[in-house]
Amino acid sequence: MLVVNYASRERRFAHLKDKRVEKLFIDQPKQRSSVGDIYLGTVAKVMPGLNAAFVEIGEDQSGFIHRDKLAAYVCSAEESQVKEKRSISSFVHQGERILVQVEKDAAGTKGPRLSGVIEFSGDSLIYMPNGRYVAVSKKIEDSEARESWRQFGYRAKEENEGLIFRTSCDNKKEIELIDELERLRLEYRDLLLAAEAKKKPGKVYEADSFIDEIKEEAKKMSDGEIAVDDLALKSVLQKHTSLPIRMHTGKENIFSAFNVEAEIDKALKRIVWLETGAYLIFDETEALTVIDVNTGKFAGKQDRRDTVLKTNEQAAEEAARQIRLRDIGGMILIDFIDMKEASDRKHILSTMENALKKDERRTNLVGFTPLGILQMTRKKTKPAISESLTERCQVCEGTGRVLSAETIAFRLERELWEHRGNDHEAVIIETTPDTAAVFSGENDAHKKRIEDSIGLKIVFSYKENRKPFYEIRKFGSANELG
Repeated sequence: MLVVNYASRERRFAHLKDKRVEKLFIDQPKQRSSVGDIYLGTVAKVMPGLNAAFVEIGEDQSGFIHRDKLAAYVCSAEESQVKEKRSISSFVHQGERILVQVEKDAAGTKGPRLSGVIEFSGDSLIYMPNGRYVAVSKKIEDSEARESWRQFGYRAKEENEGLIFRTSCDNKKEIELIDELERLRLEYRDLLLAAEAKKKPGKVYEADSFIDEIKEEAKKMSDGEIAVDDLALKSVLQKHTSLPIRMHTGKENIFSAFNVEAEIDKALKRIVWLETGAYLIFDETEALTVIDVNTGKFAGKQDRRDTVLKTNEQAAEEAARQIRLRDIGGMILIDFIDMKEASDRKHILSTMENALKKDERRTNLVGFTPLGILQMTRKKTKPAISESLTERCQVCEGTGRVLSAETIAFRLERELWEHRGNDHEAVIIETTPDTAAVFSGENDAHKKRIEDSIGLKIVFSYKENRKPFYEIRKFGSANELG
């Protein structure tokens, strides 16, 4: 079952199997990708040395395009060896207006990566007005069928056009694909009219990757249904799937109604409990993610080896599921409970391999280290759920810890010693009550000793704060500050 929450600005969908969430996709405005968006751009700077150019597209950052991605280069009738020797200056010049599509989002100081080979995605085809080549999905296993579609593509396309046949074309008739190709050509002609009307660089087409993701997910479902909370979306999906679509009209949010909200909360927690009473601890950092397996309350009914093996087996399956739900990418280390037998480690490795087969992202299971830690990597294409839905703590600044009231009080004491013997009589210090309490000691005994030693009357101004701190605000006379 596919549950789609489309009625609010944060759009989400979840794929459920046996009422259990197997895939979670969240699309937030601030995290929305520009990949697939098409712009009318103006070439701002050509760099022959890099065979690339910067293109002004009306956004904060200019985009970057390589010579080989220019439509003029791709569509050139010259032989490949001749084209490769020619500089980018032969194909584009400064001030030229060109249509470009975002291939990779901007990151930090780097602008988006662009392509002049525009792509329009259909249900069974990807149409490239300036692609010049024909390709067929490798997922179509029948080599004769792939070759048949390739030959059909060359017959159907015009000279400069390019086509990619998707896996879903395998069950279609040629006349259906011709109709789809005509619709995509019409989209391109409308785009050209919109671009011609623009006077300045700017966006002329915005891709809706969220709806594309739903369509792709629906294609993989052989049965089941789709539940949505938006009539317009229902109308769109009915054109692209034969699955029954249910309209959710209840007051309760659709994710809450299908118990998906609880899975999101679970995906943000550091600890995930297993049914046996064992649990996993997730520690996500920028460099890598560490998953620690603990037996918890699970004691097992036989010997220790049996307990450890069963715990690790369940942990492997749940870890693979949580990696998918949390959309964790990069390097991942899983610290299973120590297994002395090589056969047990081999069994857990096999369990993990089978569990990762459900993952659409490319994963690489490296194996166990001599210390018994399983190493793996997973391709990262977008921020993990923890990055999308949370932000760095303003109190601990992402470390998970803050300096204690004792540490802050001792720092204050050392700083005040540096002011001993000055010309002032008193000092006012803004701090938290717990820091002042530690500094002052029982019955203000320590505070009085410090005052006598440094020759300053100490006056505290209290401010509630979850993070212990202090700030020396002012020196002055005892009458003024007291």
